[in-house]
Amino acid sequence: MQCSWKAVLLLALASIAIQYTAIRTFTAKSFHTCPGLAEVGLAERLCEEGPTFAFNLSRKTHILILATTRSGSSFVGQLFNQHLDVFYLFEPLYHVQNTLIPRFTQGKSPTDRRVMLGASRDLLRSLYDCDLYFLENYIKPPPVNHTTDRVFRRGASRVLCSRPVCEPPGPADAALEEGDCVRKCGLLNLTVAAEACRERSHVAIKTVRVPEVNDLRALVEDPRLNLKVIQLVRDPRGILASRSETFRDTYRLWRLWYGTGRKPYNLDVTQLTTVCEDFSNSVSTGLMRPPWLKGKYMLVRYEDLARNPMKKTEEMYGFLGIPLGSHVVRWIQNNTRGDPALGKHKYGTVRNSAATAEKWRFRLSYDIVAFAQNACQRVLAQLGYKMASSEEELKNPAVSLVEERDFRPFS
Repeated sequence: MQCSWKAVLLLALASIAIQYTAIRTFTAKSFHTCPGLAEVGLAERLCEEGPTFAFNLSRKTHILILATTRSGSSFVGQLFNQHLDVFYLFEPLYHVQNTLIPRFTQGKSPTDRRVMLGASRDLLRSLYDCDLYFLENYIKPPPVNHTTDRVFRRGASRVLCSRPVCEPPGPADAALEEGDCVRKCGLLNLTVAAEACRERSHVAIKTVRVPEVNDLRALVEDPRLNLKVIQLVRDPRGILASRSETFRDTYRLWRLWYGTGRKPYNLDVTQLTTVCEDFSNSVSTGLMRPPWLKGKYMLVRYEDLARNPMKKTEEMYGFLGIPLGSHVVRWIQNNTRGDPALGKHKYGTVRNSAATAEKWRFRLSYDIVAFAQNACQRVLAQLGYKMASSEEELKNPAVSLVEERDFRPFS
């Protein structure tokens, strides 16, 4: 009997040793696998030669702000960019899109979409590990000695415009405006930037280039990440109005409809319906609360954030388990009560936030609003946006078109 117990003990110890070795081997592997690059025939220089970063034992919080264009995502991104212990990147997937789209010959085919999403997931996985070298696969022209001036909207990231990544003239703690950062900081050294990333406890990334939360499942379930998704949504009528004003050429026919009162026969309605379909599909997944999203997903309406920015920001930070820093509080106070005329840049964040959320009601004609309501009625109901039944109701600011809804984080 004694020999039998010894044999069992030895087998148990051997099993533990094998499992430990397997875990060490798994976690020592690099995050990136480069399938997206291989499928479009790009060189895999960095995949073969780049450094391999070990599994992140510090359990950084990885934050992804999932949004669509003109939904308030730049504002939400800044709520995390202002935190001193967050490394924030503004739209790094722009580089994937800019590199791969010219190579596609079949437009928005399922294959194109799969390749784009695969490459995007690979890049996100690497960036959350502070492997900024992997980004070089998508920067044109390629960086030299890991330095470049081509990182999209570098100035929107506080860390990339601060010491030691940037050594601008003037006081050490002076904050640079986005345009000043690009002009005063010179080339971005990705090696130094990666080190600054590793020194922070959290990494936040904003993107409008992933259509649905379902597209992120592989990242959410990846045990090497501690990924939490904040999905930002906005009334599609407000998105349409904002895009028509910001992207005047692209939305020229919508503006023509507003100006003439006649709907153009060749109007591209997918500029509206795609947003509504993506929102509806993504929100349906989030509200069904599948097990793989538990503790990983929070839905935020832009209108709720605009009406009560401090309260919603506290809720977001609470969901993430990150203390709300004083720098964030001050930034909210300075950027939600201001005169929008002071922030003329189309991606600026100086706002009278509550008034901005309602502007679309005076920028769109009732005919356009009625058309949008018919095309997007499913997602409007899902998100608690009310229909305007008449021109008078649309233009009356005393009539709220936003239902009181409490979208709690899935925990």
